Amino acid sequence: MGQEIERKFLVAHGGWRALATGSARLEQFYLFSREGASVRVRISDGARARLTIKTGRDGLSRGEFEYDIPLQDAVELRESRVGKLVAKTRHIVPLAGGWQVEVDVFAGALDGLVMAEIELKTADDAPPLPDFLGREVTGDARYFNSQLALEGMPQAPD
Repeated sequence: MGQEIERKFLVAHGGWRALATGSARLEQFYLFSREGASVRVRISDGARARLTIKTGRDGLSRGEFEYDIPLQDAVELRESRVGKLVAKTRHIVPLAGGWQVEVDVFAGALDGLVMAEIELKTADDAPPLPDFLGREVTGDARYFNSQLALEGMPQAPD
């Protein structure tokens, strides 16, 4: 079984920008989404497409299965999406020890939202956390990309 283990954070400030080593424009949409499962299509830089199936409710560790699909198939599937299209630019920021942070700057309906993810090898990993990371939202389902597509920008917590 494929597995994704990651921590998610809101980004506190733009100090990451000078450290970024690469970026990609991502457009993603969901064909199916319910609590505990989703099917996503992601188009990267208008050139490549992947179908991703995610399972599980835990924000830290979930099942993840990814498959390359033809770009034209992804373009045609876009019309069958549920919710809104999620557009973002993903920036790669290397960290000490071989770790990296993926900083997502959202556009369109989610303009102004900036989140960061750190992929882990095990749930017990403790990578260095740079100061540009703000509040952790790993377990907050409102910040799952599927929920952003269905519900839009999360409201500030009480």
